[in-house]
Amino acid sequence: AAAEPTAAPAAAAATAAPAAAEVSREDTLIFAGDLTDQISMDPAVAYEFGGIQVVGNIYQTLVTFTPDSADIKPWLAKSWDIKQGADGSTITFKLDEKAKFSSGAPVTAADVVYSWNRVLDLNKSPAFLFSDIAGLKKDSYRAVDPQTFEVKLAPTTSPQVFLSILSFTISAPVEQKVVEANAGSDFGSTWLNDHSAGSGPYVLTSWERNTQNVLDLNPNYSGTPPAFKRVIMRNIPEQANLQSAIETGDADIAQDLGTEQVKALEGNADVTLVKASLTQLVYLGLNAKSPPLDKPEVREAIRYAINYDELNTLLGGSGKIVQEIIPDGFLGHTGNNPFKQDIAKAKDLLAKAGVKPGTEIEVLVPTGPAPGGLENSTLAAKLQADIEQIGLKLNLKQIQTSELLNTYRAQKGQIVLISWGPDFPDPDANATPFTNYEAKSIGWRNGWEAPDVAKLAKDASLAPDAAKRTELYKQLVDRVQHEGPYAVLYQPVRTYGVRKNIKGFAFGPISTPNVFFWTISKS
Repeated sequence: AAAEPTAAPAAAAATAAPAAAEVSREDTLIFAGDLTDQISMDPAVAYEFGGIQVVGNIYQTLVTFTPDSADIKPWLAKSWDIKQGADGSTITFKLDEKAKFSSGAPVTAADVVYSWNRVLDLNKSPAFLFSDIAGLKKDSYRAVDPQTFEVKLAPTTSPQVFLSILSFTISAPVEQKVVEANAGSDFGSTWLNDHSAGSGPYVLTSWERNTQNVLDLNPNYSGTPPAFKRVIMRNIPEQANLQSAIETGDADIAQDLGTEQVKALEGNADVTLVKASLTQLVYLGLNAKSPPLDKPEVREAIRYAINYDELNTLLGGSGKIVQEIIPDGFLGHTGNNPFKQDIAKAKDLLAKAGVKPGTEIEVLVPTGPAPGGLENSTLAAKLQADIEQIGLKLNLKQIQTSELLNTYRAQKGQIVLISWGPDFPDPDANATPFTNYEAKSIGWRNGWEAPDVAKLAKDASLAPDAAKRTELYKQLVDRVQHEGPYAVLYQPVRTYGVRKNIKGFAFGPISTPNVFFWTISKS
């Protein structure tokens, strides 16, 4: 029974998934974790960690980063050629002629054109990667022939940054014929939440909101067939329940175990603990359009109110204090943490800003654990206790992550406790979202318009060598630390519990998704 979805709607005719009764527990991988951030299964829309983990296993991106390498690899595009000229670069991709959608139809360059047009037309959260960072318009790319796809980039776009972007799920093509047949007014986005039209190793059989995702083997996948015929991703946000699931074997892999669960599982002969360094950052978003946070002195006061030493102790090795927008491990990371708790200085900043003691501010807090395994409620309570020492009154409101994200993306959060992970392994993956208001990403969500800072980020991305980029990113980091609407807290370490009979598990900090289900098997 554990291997069967509790309610599996009939898959589309284009998706030939095995029936529930045909898949045994032995042929099923059960992955458990907090999936409450899931909003969409459409590759043009999905921009949350839980959604990307699904989408990245049912669609193929043009290129990929594997969990064991920092080098970009071919996937749907078997090769590419870059020609640079005075007016920019032209990249010509050759698609894998063996690649097929789950319907059995070949993947063509026309499908890629259609899919990228959908991204720009829908203009959802990840679209800025194409429109703002890559500078793409609909006339920037074309199908030369069924297996040849050409992209023309402006001189202001780095071809290497662009290739990194294409490893993100936004580049994955959907089958035009199937999606158009189910399009409606939203280009098929609603339909794609419960069906799939991709060429990846798996297909989406069902998405039971807040409960589980069921993925089944794609019989027409052109690569090596996955060992597991079915993957069930179970939403288990409670850490005690995660521990129980991995201990009993109800789950094969448990994601984001907390420090208490890790201690309890150490020495368990049936479970391997795998620690994975993340490129995510956990931070407070401080809405610069919402008084009193519209005053830079107030935002600076909050940064000085936090006791980072105690936070580090609370993390218990599940993260390291980082106070900048570029994570450790990326070019441009300075390692500079200028803030230490200084209550007197913070109170003085509030007084200069004219903020009265007792001023109330609402803080949105996600349910479940934060990256690294620390409970969001515990983290929020610690921050609340620190910040209230300077005279502000914080009202914590804990809501499901998907609801929080919808509020945050509408600029309606006052303070938001949240995390961010770069979409591709380049500092610009953080610099542009955090600084460019026009990109409609993190800067926009926090109501922060600083055109000169955004220009500095752009200049850093286009600098001719690593030394110059590093110099510019150092300037950028310093300005955002003191002027921006963020209190960056820490960079997490994620702990997985993996049953001893599971083979081939690997975590890719820069791959999309972080876990490739199709590389995993059971002994």
